[in-house]
Amino acid sequence: MTGSKPFALPVDLPLDGVVVVEICHSMSGPFAGSILAQLGARLIKVENREHGDHARGWGPPFWHGSAAAFQAMNRDKESVTVNLRDPNERAGLRQFILEHADVVVQNLRPGSLAEGDFSGSDFRVEKPALIYCNLGAFGARGPLSSAPGYDPLMQAFGGIMSVTGEAEGGPVRVGPAIIDLGTGMWSALGIIAALFRRKQTGTGCIVDTSLFETALSWMSVQIAGYLASGDIRKPMGSAIPEIVPHQAFRAKDGYIMIAAGNDKLFASFCKALGAEDLATEAAYAMNEGRVRNRDILIPLLEKLVNSWGREDLSEALNNAGVPNSPIQSIDEVVAHPQTVALDIIQECPDIDLRLVGLPISFDGIRPSFRKRAPALGEHSHCIANSAKPEVEAEPQTARDTKTLGPNAQ
Repeated sequence: MTGSKPFALPVDLPLDGVVVVEICHSMSGPFAGSILAQLGARLIKVENREHGDHARGWGPPFWHGSAAAFQAMNRDKESVTVNLRDPNERAGLRQFILEHADVVVQNLRPGSLAEGDFSGSDFRVEKPALIYCNLGAFGARGPLSSAPGYDPLMQAFGGIMSVTGEAEGGPVRVGPAIIDLGTGMWSALGIIAALFRRKQTGTGCIVDTSLFETALSWMSVQIAGYLASGDIRKPMGSAIPEIVPHQAFRAKDGYIMIAAGNDKLFASFCKALGAEDLATEAAYAMNEGRVRNRDILIPLLEKLVNSWGREDLSEALNNAGVPNSPIQSIDEVVAHPQTVALDIIQECPDIDLRLVGLPISFDGIRPSFRKRAPALGEHSHCIANSAKPEVEAEPQTARDTKTLGPNAQ
């Protein structure tokens, strides 16, 4: 398998020079931090000294001492250990933020940082230019604002699981942690927008986002459909309510996703299947009719598709210009020539480790893989005396006891 080739960007990364302190665990906050780090920010990850980020132990599989999930969310970062319950260590971290940080991002349980002058509003009294991002569960306001939350709970509470799965089956969670990762993306977007505004005004702000708000955002189309019609959407498997046919079909030897998203594509689909007359029937000629007559049309199409082998059907649909795709497994996705050509699965420069990079390129160049995820507390001994990352620290053990605090043991 081919990984990314090392290269240097011809210009600085967009966030070069920005210092971010990440007080986060699990996925949503660390993913936000990972985005910022890959865009060039110096990312300082604050962890509990005893066990660090919970995600370090989310395995097997483990990879170079930490869970594969942790490696995926924490590349290009530095790790420091701080006991936030210790007044001296907490004060040391606070001082570092006031002196050096441009951004703080945190996803601890609501209220965890409210005491001891550690909230965004407390920091910004002394440092108005600071950007402070809160990743909450249910949002900054409302009756559930202080409640905790997790990705699968928000897929349930936000309605996603009510429209996911087969019509006659039980609730199904979307496989990837779309709520956690989506919230990390919204956080990074909010932080970058705040940095842009700060460049114009000199003033930072508090950025708030949450898992629940992300779930509502992903449900925008379904909620709009309900508000427009009063209809409550139900699970439809791989299909969608608004377009027919736009779903997976079973061929002789496997499933194929077919997206005939307009009337012309439907006619081409029928022609490729050898069923031109189907596209000219009044009930099916237009998408509105196909949606209304879905229960009759889909079984007819399923019978036609089932007579084809998947590769032969895909070739016929490609020749007809009809969008389609096999349902690929993860190993097929990784090995596919298109994945390889994009060079998005990148090699770590110093250990045998490959991870997915940012889905963004600048002038045709994707930000490179700069460094592996840090060992717990690896940079604690040097961070207090330097705001610049040019000098790399020697790796420390996962039990490094040095911290930012002025009275560290």
